Amino acid sequence: MKIIKYNLEHKNTWNDFVASAKNSHFFFKRDYMDYHADRFQDYSLMFYDEKDKLITLLPANKNNDTLFSHQGLTFGGFIVNDKMTAAIMLSVFEALNIFLKENSISKLIYKCIPYPYHLKPAEEDRYALFINNANLIRRDVSSTINLYENIRYSKGRKWSVNKAKKENLQIVETDSYEVFWNLLEAVLEAQHGSKPIHTVEEIKILASYFPKNIKLYLVLKDEDILCGAIIYENLKIVHTQYLANSTKGRDIGALDFLIDYLINEKYKTKSYFDFGISNEQEGQILNTGLIAQKEGFGARAVVHDFYEMNIL
Repeated sequence: MKIIKYNLEHKNTWNDFVASAKNSHFFFKRDYMDYHADRFQDYSLMFYDEKDKLITLLPANKNNDTLFSHQGLTFGGFIVNDKMTAAIMLSVFEALNIFLKENSISKLIYKCIPYPYHLKPAEEDRYALFINNANLIRRDVSSTINLYENIRYSKGRKWSVNKAKKENLQIVETDSYEVFWNLLEAVLEAQHGSKPIHTVEEIKILASYFPKNIKLYLVLKDEDILCGAIIYENLKIVHTQYLANSTKGRDIGALDFLIDYLINEKYKTKSYFDFGISNEQEGQILNTGLIAQKEGFGARAVVHDFYEMNIL
């Protein structure tokens, strides 16, 4: 098996493989991965079999003597297609061990792709991690709705949505990212003392690269912006990348109104609706208030697992 480091001349080959993968996601495309290339030392790898056929990709970055899969992405392990099997993945890990050792890398930190993001079963990597004595070092809990099942809201969420429906609210899809960002930054600073992961310029660039995947929805009342959501839309699943609700929006139930629309109308033909994680301190602390709001819409737990594997 041959392993090569990704460089720009491989961009089309990389993107074509991502597009055909059974765990494909648009943020594995190079235009998404490379927007923050100045922050990370890219060390993405491409694996070829004995017939010189590309069989898997590993989005990754290097920090000192550690390889991460990839610190700039929410998740991301091996990208695989239908031809990947458990036995082949064991061979991939064997080759990876040799390659990393030869390149003075002593540790792999590996973030698994949660199963709702698989188009078809794709957990060959989890078995290989087990065989290679990788240790689970972190587990975040996300909240996800299976849209094929009957969705049951809590009484509180039902009440809030019904209240908002009486307020003559308007939902618009827009590219007014600066307007939303002003609200988002104010909410994050007031509630968490934090800032968005992206800058507004970055999200505008990414949205221009992926207009079918990155969407902004706002809720208006008499031209006032009450709340908004930036959605990451993949083939089978949508994810709430950013949510923000103004004080007036909270009083009216505007964000619940918007989420209800996204779940039951806009994205009702998708398989899953994912709210993202509700953890702090690398999974050790559960934000019970935050996760309760998501669970009020019928979302339930899906874990994001992080593994550490020593290169021997």
